[in-house]
Amino acid sequence: MKSNALGDIMQQAQKMQENVKKIQEEVEALEVTGQSGAGLVTVLMTGKREVRKVTIDETLVGDDKDMLEDLVASAINDAVHKVGKLKKEKMEGAMGGFPMPPGFQMPF
Repeated sequence: MKSNALGDIMQQAQKMQENVKKIQEEVEALEVTGQSGAGLVTVLMTGKREVRKVTIDETLVGDDKDMLEDLVASAINDAVHKVGKLKKEKMEGAMGGFPMPPGFQMPF
């Protein structure tokens, strides 16, 4: 009976590993938009955290360079945060009650 329980655990672990890989691929294919300055600066980022596009409202062009740089950095950080949140939410759904040790981090 113990070997059966071990086999069940191994099957669950393998299924979880497959789910993790599938979720990683899904998240990497997603695109999120980070923004700052009430949308004056937007950043389009993939789930791999690759920036695809930066858009700066023309009203900011020629303004304070330091402020513009801060807005771009803030928009990038917003997009990175959104990608992280999406990954976390998808992983929690995939784990579906599978017990994980406290503090265990998934490989991404």
